[in-house]
Amino acid sequence: MEIALGFLIAVAIGITGVGAGIITAPVLILFFHVPPAYAVGTALTFGVAVKVLVVPMQLVRKQVDFRVLGYMLAGGLPGVIAGSLILAKLNVPGRLGILNTALGSTIVLIAALNLYRVWLRPDQKPARDYSRWLPFITLPIGAEVGFSSAGAGALGSLVLLAITPLTAAQVVGTDLFFGLCVSMVGSGFQLTAGNYDAAILIKLIIGGVAGAFAGTYLAAIAPQRVLRIALSLWLISLGIQLCWSGVRHM
Repeated sequence: MEIALGFLIAVAIGITGVGAGIITAPVLILFFHVPPAYAVGTALTFGVAVKVLVVPMQLVRKQVDFRVLGYMLAGGLPGVIAGSLILAKLNVPGRLGILNTALGSTIVLIAALNLYRVWLRPDQKPARDYSRWLPFITLPIGAEVGFSSAGAGALGSLVLLAITPLTAAQVVGTDLFFGLCVSMVGSGFQLTAGNYDAAILIKLIIGGVAGAFAGTYLAAIAPQRVLRIALSLWLISLGIQLCWSGVRHM
């Protein structure tokens, strides 16, 4: 079951660009009953494994803008450290309800923003390059990644489309590289703290390796807009379920 899940999530990443964390963590919590902190750590590490396979393809295609990436990492890396520390503070028995509610709210917000971007707001290039403001914007995005494993894919792409003149292909490539870097730092924190499920993680990675290559191939022929809308709506429903679960245990 976990192998199939890893395959499907990796395919979704390749087709839609939505990050591994926003999909993996709520599924692990709601359907596999993995504790929230373990789900976040497992999702972050799985995301690193999948992106390590996908990012080199973007580099070969020259779809990574390293100047913009540097601005993003200047804020994102300190942010993911702060988010990881927040998660550690909430990962105690008396606060698990708060943690579930916070994770669910984060997932609903990010999925809704992704839905807004794809469905209601056509992609428009800005008249000027405002990439120098990226460190201030990616600081909270990095914190979201460290706290919930979600944020880098949906929010990063939204920001790059809004304030930089990058092409759609460059947005995907640069944001994937950014997501890989912050996920590596966040997963390092969680692995050191022991916040991961090794058995599930190994099975996810086995499925994810095949899914990463399949998703890259299908991205050229799949109806991306329809799939992104369906995936965002599904994630919103998962986030609401996670919020309700947290409220019941508060």
